[in-house]
Amino acid sequence: MAQVMKIAIVDDEQDMRQSISQWLALSGYDTETFGSAEDALKTLGPDYPGIVISDIKMPGMGGMQFLKKLMGTDSALPVIMITGHGDVPMAVEAMRVGAFDFLEKPFNPDRMSELAKKATNARRLVMDNRALRRELSDGSQLMKKLIGGSPVMERLREDILDLGQADGHVLIDGETGTGKTLVAHALHAVGSRAGKKFVLVSCGALEEDALSKRLFGPMMPEDAQLPAIEEARGGTLVLEGIEALSETLQARLLSAINDQGTPAETRIVAISNLQEAGRTSEDALRSDLFYRLAALRITVPPLRQRGEDILTLFTRLSEEFADEYGCETPQVSAQEAAQLLQAPWPGNVRQLINVAERAVLQSRRGSGSIASLLMSDHEEMQPVMTTDGKPLKEYVEAFERMLIDNTMRRHKGSIASVMEELCLPRRTLNEKMAKYGLQRSDYL
Repeated sequence: MAQVMKIAIVDDEQDMRQSISQWLALSGYDTETFGSAEDALKTLGPDYPGIVISDIKMPGMGGMQFLKKLMGTDSALPVIMITGHGDVPMAVEAMRVGAFDFLEKPFNPDRMSELAKKATNARRLVMDNRALRRELSDGSQLMKKLIGGSPVMERLREDILDLGQADGHVLIDGETGTGKTLVAHALHAVGSRAGKKFVLVSCGALEEDALSKRLFGPMMPEDAQLPAIEEARGGTLVLEGIEALSETLQARLLSAINDQGTPAETRIVAISNLQEAGRTSEDALRSDLFYRLAALRITVPPLRQRGEDILTLFTRLSEEFADEYGCETPQVSAQEAAQLLQAPWPGNVRQLINVAERAVLQSRRGSGSIASLLMSDHEEMQPVMTTDGKPLKEYVEAFERMLIDNTMRRHKGSIASVMEELCLPRRTLNEKMAKYGLQRSDYL
């Protein structure tokens, strides 16, 4: 859900503070008031989740000095300055220093609400981008996104941690929708280049000339960015869809790699999407480039090989979508759990995300089934078709684990409530939780 933006109102006149606060509160904003710039600075830090509306003339620290201090702390913080009637030079100076906009006394309250809406939208975008950058630079958070206790996922996480510490270039391959780009982010985040540039270029999205310019230049004066090979210097350059490079661009990339020497100044992570097309990156790339890029290699496993991870992922995704849409998380029956485990999942995690969202939406309407969603994705598929046969015992255990996990989540770790709902004696519940690696502390 979107974060509620705050509005800090700074004015030495109490009546003015209160009237602005009341008007904005009626518009749905969370306001806080300060009688001086000095008091406001004690609260307004670099990640203040909102905007500032301040009078420009105040005793003590004036509005212009206050604005300069705020810009020094966080230059992306929207500050709306209230100026005197006809004080154009002061308004121009405030905008030059970094004010978002200004209001001239006496101002129209509707105009103030309009500016506040624009400013809070801009601030929300900045805060979301900062949160995303923090997440993408935090190796531990990224590794948590690689959910699953299956052997193939345990091995994938170990490979990421091992190769993240190495300096060599990396080739990532796997089927569409398995999360190869997430793995590339994780490789960067857990390694020594974590605090440096991460540049991603989707090779298949650009025509030959545009791709050549994006990778190697030359850039024109009006271009807002450096060539990717320069922009990523010292960090990581990810080439998504490496097989889209022509022979000419492959030769230029190889030359750029050779010019770096050893160890490489810029790490190149190549992502190949050819696995399901019956070809390989080795088929698509010239051999000398392939062997330079594939010195270190990661293959991201398809979803169908991840066993009960499928149920774990489906449960987490359903909970997230249910929260987003404001409804109950749909309950999965034993038959539906078997269908999820047995589906071939050609679209992998991306397909599972779509199925989970649609399951929540149809559950909210009180109609449909998971089987119908799987059938709509694969019209030719039988509801319980599987690519890999498994013993019945594995399906039963996977469903049992999911059922206990979901019930523990719903009751926030209350053992008594779980025992009552599942009709299990305490000893049996404890044994099953130990068997499936479930700990009560994870649900509190």
